[in-house]
Amino acid sequence: MSALVRLEVEAGIGTIRIDRPPMNALNAEIQHAFVEVCREAAERADIAAVVVYGGEKVFAAGADVKEMATMSYTDMVEHSSLLQDFTRALARIPKPTVAAVTGYALGGGCEVALACDWRVCADDARLGQPEILLGIIPGAGGTQRLARLVGPAKAKDIVFSGRFVDAQEALAIGLVDRVVPAADVYSAARELVARYVGGPRFAVRAAKEAIDRGLEVDLETGLEIERQLFAGLFATKDQETGMRSFVEQGPGKATFEGA
Repeated sequence: MSALVRLEVEAGIGTIRIDRPPMNALNAEIQHAFVEVCREAAERADIAAVVVYGGEKVFAAGADVKEMATMSYTDMVEHSSLLQDFTRALARIPKPTVAAVTGYALGGGCEVALACDWRVCADDARLGQPEILLGIIPGAGGTQRLARLVGPAKAKDIVFSGRFVDAQEALAIGLVDRVVPAADVYSAARELVARYVGGPRFAVRAAKEAIDRGLEVDLETGLEIERQLFAGLFATKDQETGMRSFVEQGPGKATFEGA
């Protein structure tokens, strides 16, 4: 496992830590390691939720341009699959995920944040997709996830211009979910997902799958996905525990074993 990406576990929360000073440029080594760490976080039973964090100074300032600048078209045809895989691995973690954004989240860094369920942002942070200024476009999901999050018009504004978005604008347009002082970003991100530790993991997993898959299909197909997942939960301990507790003690009293 690369020292540039670590998985740290405490109190049921896994932190995926990107650690390549000074700017956490996302080179191929980090991308490969990130995929493996995401898969581990997805599978580990002692992890109920995940925080992605780049440290106190910067989240990630994008892909390693020096590495990409030497690549040919043929090289990039192959490498572009890795670009998609490393953010897809994060998006597919079947647990609540949050990006703790400090400093800059640009290019691939912004795309990592977009692949999370939520984004907690420092009040002095800057986010953006400046790839257009390099003569390219976002390649790790930015054109797709950003448009789904903030709408196509605002996404085109951000992608076409390559401009940086400050924390307050990011909050206003729905690019981030919470803005806090820089010193509080990591603790605020942990606080956001801590509520899911000890909760009904099968049900949360099903809810995330229903929402994410539903966004990719038409309404009728989405309703069918929801129906199947809903019915499937009646074969789990989550449903048995939750409903028995509700009948016997009232709402909000259940203690779940988790998955």
